[in-house]
Amino acid sequence: MKKLLVICGATASGKTALAVECARRMGGEVVSCDALLVYKGLNIGTAKPTLEERGGIPHHLIDVAEPTDNFSVSDFERAALAAVEEIDARGKVPILCGGTGFYLNAVLFKSSFGSVPASREIREKYERLEREEGREALHARLAEVDPESAVALHYNDVKRVVRALEIYEQTGRKKSEQNDGKTPRFAYEAFAFGYPREELYARIDRRVEAMIEAGLVEEVEGLLSGGVPENAQCMQGIGYKETIEFLKNGYNLSTMSDIIKQNTRNYAKRQLTFFKKLPNLHWIKPLSLQDAADEVIRIYEC
Repeated sequence: MKKLLVICGATASGKTALAVECARRMGGEVVSCDALLVYKGLNIGTAKPTLEERGGIPHHLIDVAEPTDNFSVSDFERAALAAVEEIDARGKVPILCGGTGFYLNAVLFKSSFGSVPASREIREKYERLEREEGREALHARLAEVDPESAVALHYNDVKRVVRALEIYEQTGRKKSEQNDGKTPRFAYEAFAFGYPREELYARIDRRVEAMIEAGLVEEVEGLLSGGVPENAQCMQGIGYKETIEFLKNGYNLSTMSDIIKQNTRNYAKRQLTFFKKLPNLHWIKPLSLQDAADEVIRIYEC
């Protein structure tokens, strides 16, 4: 297996353009590692790269699931590993590109979920379920997906029941199956742009404004009218859940935009915290695309 190239980092940092340029110069193909790009029909709110932006470079793991599907980390792991092996078998360089840390880790390391970080969004969802339907209903939900953990946990132990559900929802694997530690699958070099925070936030703001101008609200309306329920997994993504609230509650477009921007900034902070722990990660200056690709290829080939 060739050494993998990984382009990761915060949202709106220019990952796709860099991955495409490196792929063009190295004879590579891109494997998307983004939790929302797998869904068909979610284009504007995900900043899904257009065919033009893909520059003729094959991209894998984009538009592989229906918006009504639940697509777990384990689903991604199976599909992405198959793509990596197939790309390598054709003599091309597999380039992993994306900002969903769990998805990247699922490819780079043998499955290990003992240190799955907390997800505020998932916890709030299950805490709300407990408030509205009761602790026994929450526990019953766990029993459906992880009966071993349900047996070990009393329904009054809400915190640990929520944690077990959180692990399952993020990984597709039971808490009862988790193991600590990570074992690398492949040799790789990883790269991320190191923007000053205010510059990154400005890029995020511009992207959100462009999404709204491009028709984010209309995209969400189309998904809902097409039968995608508002509580579908894909509709919990940033940009989609806020737009649903806008449509339901009628607050103004400027307020919706501000909320999406703030939530995206918060997400970017979590991404950066996650990737700082990734072994073999090189932070590169936000240079011109050509200079950035030169730096990536130089380090990769050393």
